Amino acid sequence: MEFKIKLVKEMKLSEIIEIIEGVSFIEGVNLERDIRGGCGADLMSDVLASVQPDAILLTGLCNPQVIRTAQMADVRAVVILRGKQPSPEMIDIAAREGIPLISCPYGMFEICGRLYQSGLPSFERDIP
Repeated sequence: MEFKIKLVKEMKLSEIIEIIEGVSFIEGVNLERDIRGGCGADLMSDVLASVQPDAILLTGLCNPQVIRTAQMADVRAVVILRGKQPSPEMIDIAAREGIPLISCPYGMFEICGRLYQSGLPSFERDIP
């Protein structure tokens, strides 16, 4: 089977939100910021070890540590999967740090597939 996916250099956050049918929780965030790639992970140690800067992080975790990890890893935005709703504390930290926080109704497999098919490349380094 041959896949013909044309990967792009970057994608606007607003485009990503539309593709994943997401909802943003941070008001006033620049939805036209460029996202260069994606990473899907639930282990924050994997995020720190493998994600490249300027990626969007897709995760099933819904706690403040996700935002703190995203900040340390230079992640451009965080998407919480399966329709989970962030706590007020998580929203507050994301707003303070200027990290867009989005929720979408689908699971990891579906969202990774949608974004990759739309041309967003993986931004995960190999973990030795």
